[in-house]
Amino acid sequence: MSNPEIPSRRVTSVVLKYGLAVVSVAIALGLSLLAQLQTVHNLEFPLFLMAIAVTVWYAGAGPGVLAVVLSGLSFNYFFTQPLYTLYIEPSDRPYFIVFILFALMIGWFSSRRRRIEQELRQARDELETEVAARTQQASLLNLTHDTIFVRDVSDIITYWNRGAQELYGWTAEEAIGKHTHQLLQTVFPVPIEEIRAELLRADRWEGELEKTKADGTQVVVASRWSLRRDEQGRPVAILETNNDITERKRTEERIRKLNEDLEKRTTELEAINKELEAFAYSISHDLRAPLRHMAGYAELLQKNASSILDEKSRRYMMMIL
Repeated sequence: MSNPEIPSRRVTSVVLKYGLAVVSVAIALGLSLLAQLQTVHNLEFPLFLMAIAVTVWYAGAGPGVLAVVLSGLSFNYFFTQPLYTLYIEPSDRPYFIVFILFALMIGWFSSRRRRIEQELRQARDELETEVAARTQQASLLNLTHDTIFVRDVSDIITYWNRGAQELYGWTAEEAIGKHTHQLLQTVFPVPIEEIRAELLRADRWEGELEKTKADGTQVVVASRWSLRRDEQGRPVAILETNNDITERKRTEERIRKLNEDLEKRTTELEAINKELEAFAYSISHDLRAPLRHMAGYAELLQKNASSILDEKSRRYMMMIL
């Protein structure tokens, strides 16, 4: 349901605006008549113009038109010959027309200036709101320990959070205004032109970069770039986040070397096993014939001499076979 107070407020606002037009012209008329009684002449012209300007400035164009009409009628009735009639002598008509044109020009100028002032005030309010929002966002970004910084399209740093300071060692005052790749001595995996082309095409880029800290030590980071554009689609800024993966890369390198050593040892063991297999084959081949003869003679001995051997000797013979 609509609020019944809203139409009432609108009506009151309209009445007040048009009432301001009537009051402004009435005050100008009263001051003009008072000045005329005090034998001060030619004051009515600027007073009516001032009433029109005030009305347009505070009430808008509609009440301003009413102020022009009331001022013209009052000026004609009280200060143009013949007095106290709305008739205008031919000789006074140019003067009256000049007054109307001047009043309209003042009204237009006041209305124009008032509109410009409102637009400027609105733009200022929007800017203050945006600045407050950006400040709040920057404060939130500064609370995180993740490395986040912003640079313009010329790679000049414009924002540097606490995480960036903790990782690289430079404070925001030291980093802002510096060229990011010169400050961090960035080493790219591919030519920077290819990275820029990918960033412009997809509005983002991800990869591993080598950077140098303030104390001279090098770190490897997983870097993510996000391109920001303005309303016309033109690139204006790049937001970069970095995660330190130096220890992970060292662990991966150690694992890679261990795998290489393991592969090397596996190859050596395979070669040794082949040599052992060849040796075993050679031994088995060389011993087969002598062992066959030994077994044959032992069987003959068991067959021919078993009758004269005691139990222990026969057991020895079985063990030999």
